[in-house]
Amino acid sequence: MQHLEGLIPIKDWFEVFDGGLTVISGPCSAESKEQVMETAGALSGIKQVKALRAGIWKARTRPESFEGVGEEGLEWLQQARQETGLLLAVEIASPGHLELALKYGVDMVWLGARTISNPFSVQAIADKLRQKDIAVLVKNPVHPDLSLWIGALERLYHSGIKRLAGVHRGFYPCEPTSFRNIPHWEILIELKRRYPHLPVLCDPSHIAGDSSYIGYLSQKALDLSVDGLMIETHPQPAKALSDAKQQITPRELKILVGEMEKRHCSSENAQFKNSLETLREKIDRLDTRMFDILAQRMKLVKEIAKYKKQNQVTILQMERWQDILTSRLEVGEKLGLSKKFLHHLLELIHSESIRKQTDIMNKNRGHD
Repeated sequence: MQHLEGLIPIKDWFEVFDGGLTVISGPCSAESKEQVMETAGALSGIKQVKALRAGIWKARTRPESFEGVGEEGLEWLQQARQETGLLLAVEIASPGHLELALKYGVDMVWLGARTISNPFSVQAIADKLRQKDIAVLVKNPVHPDLSLWIGALERLYHSGIKRLAGVHRGFYPCEPTSFRNIPHWEILIELKRRYPHLPVLCDPSHIAGDSSYIGYLSQKALDLSVDGLMIETHPQPAKALSDAKQQITPRELKILVGEMEKRHCSSENAQFKNSLETLREKIDRLDTRMFDILAQRMKLVKEIAKYKKQNQVTILQMERWQDILTSRLEVGEKLGLSKKFLHHLLELIHSESIRKQTDIMNKNRGHD
């Protein structure tokens, strides 16, 4: 497994990164010179904002949609940097986009969810990035595929990029949700577990799809130890040519980031450490008991499978499964456990029970 070693921490990417909250912000799309300059001017007054982001080329689902202003927008961004000192970040989806970004001295580029979903596109860009001194942000793919996300990071790492970071922007929902994209925080956590030295930012705008959720999602991400935020801002969000609902004004951004709490990963306070360790030891003991109970449960499942096999009874008993769901959810909710969590847990246990019963009841049968 590639360890992505030797990456440069976000705080060291540029001198202006002062170790505090890092925010990359700007409009979903660069729409006009006036809009870009107005946004940049407002953002330059927010100390947490380190870079100005703007979409120059927009991959839209329908061809009738606004697809970006192209190279002209890079000229506007270049002027905005000259007047504000903000660094520049743009999305690229092809080697041609990269060449233009480099031509205008863009400081960092990001690869969007649709681009990351195509390894051929990622590799083509990675090949053009060899020996280039530029920061690269890698958004997660459209669907919750951690291996695909990691693969994109590895391709760019192999091209020699050391200022490399992931961006968590949520995943396309296959179920009803209040958000535009489902966070699947567990995927973010697993990425950080596998690659603890990989900088990771969060894009709450694309997760939310609605500006009212951005504050909540931003704090949630910071509590999961992300290294920064990418938030979309627009002087007049209601008039934006793309993703109007998820953008906030620079003034709203200033209030939002001022309310964010950047908590520490640990504390040197001795009393805190001792108390935390005591609680963790209790959790460790309970986990051991829980696994022991699950192991005992699975032994009973095997006995049931043998009995069903002897009596030619099907594995799945819907009436019994429905009874388990109803009764366990009722008990669990009385104990203060969430219904959603319990349902998911019971489904996992039931799935493993079905698997074990299938192995026993089909033992000695041929497999394709």
